[in-house]
Amino acid sequence: MVLKKINDFKGVLYCIGILSFIVGLILLLPLLILPFYPDEVKYIFDFIIPSLISILLGCILNKISKHNKETTLSVGEDALIVVLGWILATVLCAIPFILGQKLNFTQAFFESVSGWTTTGLSVINVESTPNIFLIFRSIMQFFGGVGIILVMLSALSSLFGMSLYNSEGHTDKLLPNLVKSSRIIISMYLGYIISGTILYVLFGMPLFDAINHAIGSLSTGGFSVKSESIGFYNNVHIELITIILMILGTTSFATHLLIINGKFKKVIKIGEIRFMFLILGIAIPLVAFISLRYIYSDINKLIRVSVFETVSALSTTGYSTVSYNRWPSFAIFIMIILMLIGGGSGSTSGGIKLYRVYLILKQIFWNIKRRLLPEHMVYSNYVYKPEGKHFINKENMMEVYNYITLYLFIFIFGVGVMLAYNYPLEDAMFEFSSALGTVGLSIGITSASAPPIVLWTEIIGMLFGRLEIVVILIAIVKIIKGFK
Repeated sequence: MVLKKINDFKGVLYCIGILSFIVGLILLLPLLILPFYPDEVKYIFDFIIPSLISILLGCILNKISKHNKETTLSVGEDALIVVLGWILATVLCAIPFILGQKLNFTQAFFESVSGWTTTGLSVINVESTPNIFLIFRSIMQFFGGVGIILVMLSALSSLFGMSLYNSEGHTDKLLPNLVKSSRIIISMYLGYIISGTILYVLFGMPLFDAINHAIGSLSTGGFSVKSESIGFYNNVHIELITIILMILGTTSFATHLLIINGKFKKVIKIGEIRFMFLILGIAIPLVAFISLRYIYSDINKLIRVSVFETVSALSTTGYSTVSYNRWPSFAIFIMIILMLIGGGSGSTSGGIKLYRVYLILKQIFWNIKRRLLPEHMVYSNYVYKPEGKHFINKENMMEVYNYITLYLFIFIFGVGVMLAYNYPLEDAMFEFSSALGTVGLSIGITSASAPPIVLWTEIIGMLFGRLEIVVILIAIVKIIKGFK
């Protein structure tokens, strides 16, 4: 019976084995900073032990799966690979925090999930955390941002191709050669990070801080090496660099391919890009001149804070320059809305996604337009995506409606759990919209002392937000059917 199940899931086991091997290598990357911080060599086995476990597990899974080129994935197995691969990665990457930082499993798993999902919520004190663990968090955000499936495809071959890529939450169309596309994307992201790091250093940020913040900004992760986040530096140039990186991070991979090919006219036509700047154009004045003008009397400070915080919320990055303790309820409400909307589809960001909200608003416009046109007139609804004109049908809209409904149900559930622990409604909505949208902004609920149930609720929210709800539900159904 066991052998039959192994045979039924050859493709799944093979891919999980490869992913496990890759995670094992990722766990060794933090050791590269030891020549610069030799006093932290005492933490070396905190990473080597889980790395060896991960690599050994990968070898075992590959051996028992006995993969061959004829192996194919059945319906739902792509979703199963993605979900199991991410769970495996987060569990293995929690081990260093348990061994080296003495966190309990809930806290360590929370930190790992927050890293891989590019959320940025944290339960550790970054001011007293060794540099090797800080860079490890950033490494998780880098690979979580581009996606571990994309890394696997770039390292190996187009095995199972677009089905796996799409199941990781990427709905954009890339080049016909997926392997080539994935390698271009990773190279491009490395280029952005190197450029961001250099600019940060030029404007006064220490090199170690610059590397971490460049990764955190581009991955829309938001892990910082300072408890005051970007606000610690109080530097308008650093804030501007961060804003640019956050916008790049919340832009789809397919759009970046257009950018590097110099097709800027196509980029400007993309509906999601236009919608993003429209939302920011509305949100920034609302936050600045209706709410924050009573807090920040200096106009320059007012604009700086409003632009940075709204971009951080909508891009789902989670960096901040100020505390929200004095912010009025209206500004907090706008931030919650931005976090729920989230960034671009097919990018490193979370949330409902700009594309889905854009389609809902376009559908309202199309319905009004249809009523004003002659009864028998035939017309087609379309939007512009990176690959060009994309026609929208009823099935597309139904998928959008279903996803948003599921998203809001999960949001209500998470807020309800926090309310059960007597957190104020406004705080609960802010914190869970940040977790579910993989944002990372906090109003004070998330900490090492938070109730375990609250942390696990946020963990579930982060996973659903990063991996797309339907993918996880398909994987759960596939597992249940497998047991039956």
